[in-house]
Amino acid sequence: MSLVIGFLSLTVCSQEFKITGNLKDGIEKSPLEAATIVLETIKDSTVITYTISDRDGYFELSGRTQLPKANLFVTFVGYESFEQEINLSDKSDIDLGTVYLDFMVESLGDVVVKARTPPVIIKKDTLEFNAASFKTKPDATLEDLLKELPGAEVGEDGQIRINGKPVNQILVNGKPFFSDDPTIATRNLTKEIINKIQVVDTKTESQEFTGEEGDAENKTINITIDEDKNKGIFGRVAAGVGTDERFEYAGLLNYFDNDLRISVLGGGNNINSPGFSFGEIQKMFGNASYMSMDGNGSFNIDGRSFGSGQGITNSRTAGANVANNLGEKIEISGDYFYSGSDSFEETTRSRENILPQNRFFSESFSTSNTSSDNHSANMRFQAKIDSTLLVEILPRLNYQKGTNFNSENSSTRNESGELVNTSNFDNEGLRTSRDFSTRLTTTKKYGSGGGFVRVDATVSINDNDRDDYINSETQVFGDDAQEIIRNQFTDGNDKVNNIKASATWRLPLIAKILHLETQYEFNIEDRSNEQLVYSFNEDTQIYDQIILPQSTDFESRNEVSRPEIGLRYNSEKMNAGLALAYVNRTLTGEEMLSDNNGDRVRDIDFENSFDALEARANLRYSFSKKMSFWSNYRLSNTAPEVRQLSPYVDVSDPLNTIQGNPNLNPTNRHSLYMGLNNFDWATNTGYYSYLGMSFTNDRVVNQTMVDDNFVRSTTFTNVDGIYDIYGSLSYSKNFELDSLRSVKADIGIDANLNRYVNFFNAEQYANLTKTYTPSINFRFVWKDLFEFRPEYRINFTETSFNRDFFEGRSFTQHNLRLRTTTYLPKWLTWENDIRYVYNPNVSSGFQKDAVFWNTSLGYSFMNDKSLLTFKVYDLLDQNTNSRRNATQSYVEDVQSTVLRQYFMLSFSYKFNTLGKKGKVRENSWWD
Repeated sequence: MSLVIGFLSLTVCSQEFKITGNLKDGIEKSPLEAATIVLETIKDSTVITYTISDRDGYFELSGRTQLPKANLFVTFVGYESFEQEINLSDKSDIDLGTVYLDFMVESLGDVVVKARTPPVIIKKDTLEFNAASFKTKPDATLEDLLKELPGAEVGEDGQIRINGKPVNQILVNGKPFFSDDPTIATRNLTKEIINKIQVVDTKTESQEFTGEEGDAENKTINITIDEDKNKGIFGRVAAGVGTDERFEYAGLLNYFDNDLRISVLGGGNNINSPGFSFGEIQKMFGNASYMSMDGNGSFNIDGRSFGSGQGITNSRTAGANVANNLGEKIEISGDYFYSGSDSFEETTRSRENILPQNRFFSESFSTSNTSSDNHSANMRFQAKIDSTLLVEILPRLNYQKGTNFNSENSSTRNESGELVNTSNFDNEGLRTSRDFSTRLTTTKKYGSGGGFVRVDATVSINDNDRDDYINSETQVFGDDAQEIIRNQFTDGNDKVNNIKASATWRLPLIAKILHLETQYEFNIEDRSNEQLVYSFNEDTQIYDQIILPQSTDFESRNEVSRPEIGLRYNSEKMNAGLALAYVNRTLTGEEMLSDNNGDRVRDIDFENSFDALEARANLRYSFSKKMSFWSNYRLSNTAPEVRQLSPYVDVSDPLNTIQGNPNLNPTNRHSLYMGLNNFDWATNTGYYSYLGMSFTNDRVVNQTMVDDNFVRSTTFTNVDGIYDIYGSLSYSKNFELDSLRSVKADIGIDANLNRYVNFFNAEQYANLTKTYTPSINFRFVWKDLFEFRPEYRINFTETSFNRDFFEGRSFTQHNLRLRTTTYLPKWLTWENDIRYVYNPNVSSGFQKDAVFWNTSLGYSFMNDKSLLTFKVYDLLDQNTNSRRNATQSYVEDVQSTVLRQYFMLSFSYKFNTLGKKGKVRENSWWD
């Protein structure tokens, strides 16, 4: 009740305001576009709202506030700033008229020589935020700070979007921070060490060096750390224990010494959280707390999955990262990461299989135990020899070892209920994988018009060993009854050696505007697939009798020569490119397996040459700082996989043998993607839209034959006529009720049209799937008190077939979600995540709906350095993981092992000794 009274009182006391004006050069009287206009509190310079001026120099600030007065602050690169106190209580509409800015003599490029830093600076290709200008809770993380920036959105999984575009890279002082996981930076770096947040289009080091355009559809965030806080130790540790023997632990330690940066981490859990994700409240759940649920667990219909993860996984991680500068020209960095897991799962499956002529029914029960250990190491060496020459070396190493123990019992009956076949299957496997690659890139700039020469070479080696022990007993009934007993050992090895080299030359036709680009690429990929199958010798009690018909030693080569020529155009508002390439591809394959007499087991020796055209084009046009259009087209040519080409007969499943096809053709794919965005990042309002499509010929698909006893044999073939069309339109509106309260509304619709071609027996068919998903969600925020986030989504799916022996299907699913967070009192945080899922189309006897509820309560103490969290996973205990899967050829009900309800108490502690450059802060971690 007190919250409602407070809400009403603030609503009455707050008043609307609108401040307008026009910015011009003080001497030339010309309009100033993209100047930053900020309205701040007088007390502590907290940002109330801000905007930028348009091409005519006009600006408008609007909103609500209880404050009677505020400061207006105007900045523009190269000009003196303008400040004025605004009386907001006199009138709601305030017109400042023309405001003239004087040129600043003490300026150099994009550097503003000014004691006070503006909260936002807009440069040609960079949006820069001053961290100190945005108010957050004490000891806030980078993720907390990002949530306060206009135009920035942070999902519960840590994924970041800036003005609707995803962030795929986070740098700290221009360098990657601990491998490719951005949440390690966003959830562990604290605001107090951050100076600026810079947002740019994602670029490679070489693209940055040459000044090329970046990836306009993805953003990079660069965090600059204040030089006065660039030496010391910071990090955090956490641990939790719960019911049902659930646990989690994690720790991160960082040492900064000016240019030297060292980070060490470790963690583990048995709550199905696979990655290193550190956090508070909902973040402490890892990925497990955000898995969607239905009444009995989950569903998957026509590729739409609505269910939680299967099995129970005990995971562990450890790693270290080092980065340093060796002088002014050389940068080096390296990281090592270990990840391991042990998983257990039991699955019961009941399936109705649909054939063109009839149907059959199968029941199965399986058990799986898997274990894996993965070690990866990466290095980065970069040398700027001089202002025109850059050399990069990127070696990578990965080693993985895993074991699996699987068993399955199954039976199949026809429509009359008669038993057709049974199978008992046990498998023990060992996998060892070794991957190494190194990339060398040399870039040389010349002239002043944007010309450069780049040479790139990559060598990669992949070696996979597999040892499989298979013990199976299969009974086939009927007129041709038979018993198939196998006790076999398969010694397998797959190798892939790849050498890829390219040379690129950019020739300026019009300096820095129009360029001619030529490139030549040469690629050789050698693959070998050796599978030696041995039967068990009862006399010697070892596997020593090779089975030649089931064994193979197949080698293949994919050799590609690819010249390309294109044009690139760059201006302040438009970026465009067009390139054409000729691909000469040669596929060769040979069966090398010989019998004891030295004769080849199979006479397979082929060589196929293919000529194809490839093309790519892109267009990006900025109508204004708010509105932009982009499009990309690509024609690509892809070779079949060696497993699809190899004639090896895989009989590990006696009820489904698989054999490759050496006569497959490469796949050609046309893809087009375009989008139009109009987003005002100052008011956090606008729309995003995109449309994509792809058309594929010679797609490699499975071709399966089923005999009268429902025993299958599968090979591969090429088909045409596959396409996929998808699009999205969404609108976002932010309502600032006052300086404390805001409401954000998002409405949108996603749509997809997919045509796929496949075979069942000799019958070729096509299915057309249409999917529509409208959604709406709101986010009400009362700063420092609570957040309220309801959302609703409905999914319509319709599948039709061009052959009468398959029935069309329609499915609908409703999803309702509510997330709440309260910070009252400020040291106590209570969060809830409640989901309701309703599936009206499932069969009778199968639960149609359910509620999945996670909740947590966090107590912050020791000046927000420590956090004690009590959390409950699946509060209503409805996660039983029963689900229905449906495709064009079967419908099945599945139930498997799943993470069930648990209660957990967790503790986390942050520490920080960062001080001035070259000096460690003297206070203790425990202050």
